[in-house]
Amino acid sequence: MDLPSSLAWLVDEAAASPGPDRFLAELGRRLLADGLALSGGALTLSVPHPIIARRTWLWRAETGAVIEALTFAAAPQSDAGREWLAGLGPVWEEKIGPSQDGAMLGWAGIGKGAGAGEFAPGEAVRLKEVARFAAAPLAALAAREARAALLEAYLGRRSAARVQSGALARGTGETIRAALLCADLRDFTALSQVTEPQAMISALDAYFDRVAGAVHAFGGEVLKFIGDGVLAIFPVTAVSGDEVRADREACEAALRAVAASRAGMAHLDQVRQAQGLAPLPFGASLHFGEILWGNIGAADRLDFTAIGPAVNLVSRLEGLCKPLGRTVLISGALAANTTASLMPLGEHSLRGIADPCAVFTLRED
Repeated sequence: MDLPSSLAWLVDEAAASPGPDRFLAELGRRLLADGLALSGGALTLSVPHPIIARRTWLWRAETGAVIEALTFAAAPQSDAGREWLAGLGPVWEEKIGPSQDGAMLGWAGIGKGAGAGEFAPGEAVRLKEVARFAAAPLAALAAREARAALLEAYLGRRSAARVQSGALARGTGETIRAALLCADLRDFTALSQVTEPQAMISALDAYFDRVAGAVHAFGGEVLKFIGDGVLAIFPVTAVSGDEVRADREACEAALRAVAASRAGMAHLDQVRQAQGLAPLPFGASLHFGEILWGNIGAADRLDFTAIGPAVNLVSRLEGLCKPLGRTVLISGALAANTTASLMPLGEHSLRGIADPCAVFTLRED
């Protein structure tokens, strides 16, 4: 059977596309080669994500570029794909598959003015045939994107990527250098005993938003929420021939994140005070070292996490925040890898750690 290039590609290769952006761009390119006069295309997928409801990829035929637009769960419903296509010319659009949440695939013809004109009947028939052939590869692509979204929501982006790449065997992992951040609420047990469960959950969510939001803003990844605790890492990004610079960048990203967390929590306490609620004092520690990042657990229940002496030290260091009356404590190992001006607090013994640890804090703490 002699199929047009676009249909043959949908049958034979499209399901292996690296992502929806590449799928849309390649399909659009092949449709142009098959003689369809297109100015752009749009692909929308629903995703199981706590914040994002739909992801839309927009392709412009003139440049071949693809950009992404997000529709958030709390935002009013919109049709980003159709709205964008309408600015390029006549629009043809169809839902792919029987599901209400199925993919939406659309195309814009050569511009005749926003919203003006229609595709010729023969062109519409060809695009409908393309949509029918696209159903199977798009179903596979949507399932892969849904799995990725779920894994990222529960594991974080880097860890999710490792799991999806097949790093599933217990005991496997890699040793990496990273700055570590450990944060914990003060007197959480006492507060939880006098606070309604739903209000306590809301308070925890607000606290995690400030800390995790700062971590992600500066390139880190949250590994764990443990009760009211947070463990995050800022992995060193390899820079050929300049490890010192790479170490410093990871440490300074962690410092910026902890400073942003501190500012965010100060603002949250102001909001809570205005509502007649108790503040949420917290402590955070930073350290730098090597960690084993990989799979640990039972034979049939694994956890992708970090272990090692550096993890133990950052946890013990955070426990000194309350006795020392500081919000942020920084180890000598991290302080040695930054140009930031820090205040030394001397050397301190940490429970379970053989050698005393040089401790620093932020000048403004």
